[in-house]
Amino acid sequence: MNKKTLIIMEKKRKVMLVLFILYFGIGISHKLREEEEADRIISLPGQPKVTFQQFSGYVTVNHVAGRSLFYWLTEAVSNPLSKPLVIWLNGGPGCSSVAYGASEEIGPFKINKTSSGLYMNKLSWNLDANLLFLETPAGVGFSYSNTSSDLYDTGDRRTARDSLAFLVHWMNRFPRYKHREIYITGESYAGHYVPQLAREILSYNANSKHPLNLKGIMVGNAVTDNYYDNLGTVTYWWSHAMISDKTFHQLVNTCDFHRAKNSDECETLYSYAMDKEFGNIDQYNIYAPPCNNSDGSAAVSIHRSMKLPHRPHHILRKLSGYDPCTEKYAEKYYNRPDVQKALHANTTKIPYKWTACSETLNRNWNDSEASILPVYRQLMAAGIRIWVFSGDVDSVVPVTATRYSLAQLKLKVKIPWYPWYVKKQVGGWTEVYEGLTFATVRGAGHEVPLFKPRVALELFRAFLRDKPLSKS
Repeated sequence: MNKKTLIIMEKKRKVMLVLFILYFGIGISHKLREEEEADRIISLPGQPKVTFQQFSGYVTVNHVAGRSLFYWLTEAVSNPLSKPLVIWLNGGPGCSSVAYGASEEIGPFKINKTSSGLYMNKLSWNLDANLLFLETPAGVGFSYSNTSSDLYDTGDRRTARDSLAFLVHWMNRFPRYKHREIYITGESYAGHYVPQLAREILSYNANSKHPLNLKGIMVGNAVTDNYYDNLGTVTYWWSHAMISDKTFHQLVNTCDFHRAKNSDECETLYSYAMDKEFGNIDQYNIYAPPCNNSDGSAAVSIHRSMKLPHRPHHILRKLSGYDPCTEKYAEKYYNRPDVQKALHANTTKIPYKWTACSETLNRNWNDSEASILPVYRQLMAAGIRIWVFSGDVDSVVPVTATRYSLAQLKLKVKIPWYPWYVKKQVGGWTEVYEGLTFATVRGAGHEVPLFKPRVALELFRAFLRDKPLSKS
């Protein structure tokens, strides 16, 4: 075979290779576009008209077990391609980010009292970012597993692994987000989920040709450290006159706050404090009137049951302009067949009703890190931005618990403690450390954006800019 023939054959081979790549590349791209379009939300029942795009659906994170996680993406109101991706997680463990983050706190819509429709949240965080609400782990909200034992055997480790798997697969479905700045946010037991997912991402990035562009995390009223959370919680109860001196001293002297499971004697003391001394209050905002039944009795719900280190609490809660019964509206709205169809949810016909929180998951949580402080140290060493905030009238994961926990990091102070302002009013207090910013939100309960939406939005904006909160 002469040289000229070889050159011609090589050219033909290259042309065929290019055509092959183009053909299959176009095919893959077309398939991805089809997947994205299948997840597009045209409109939710009773939804006001909006200019931003929405998507929701499932991503399978474990094919063997059949675990699939449900998500809801609400893109930024303006210029979404230039805005970061913010992932929001709710805690419990076992509580839905659709029920709380999306529908009560930072999402673009809230549910009306009759559960017949939605109205706009004028202080939604999608003014500044693309919001991705993830229901994790499987068994929360619309997320499911085809392996029923998964609901009785889950915990921190699997949640972090599955959430990472979700994010990697989701990025393939939405490739325009692959190089976008990513921030992970959440509250309560997401004080575990958020930093643990960030740690998984760091590990993934170390061995990936396509690393995720994680920039920072922010958690509110976050479960952080067993011992200091428990000590800080009973201290808050006592300092806010919720329990007697006698009960406080008995709790401190009887309970081993390091333990993941309380002794029977300690459990009895906790029960006595809540049943006999707290009274009919909203433990998630001690100064807010409760959500009562029509007969005036307290509306008891498992929805905000807190896993260890905290005892389960029921929700009781009215502030001016604030409705304490929003969870009831969510459970009615998201169980509507027309809503589920619009969301592309419950496609496998899950054999139980959608609930804001899963009592089954909460009762059967089988692994929980005793302290998240070592994870903070790892993330700070990697240059990940960390902001921690705390509504100061929450008695479930109170500000004292967070301050006791963060003090153990022994961080150098960059900007000493000062009041920060929103519209000439003190929004809270803050201190900036080397590697971490801490802020309180004055008068906010456990769900800070629910109780103080404007202040929470300003806090979020400062976090994205990585700028200290306003002193004036």
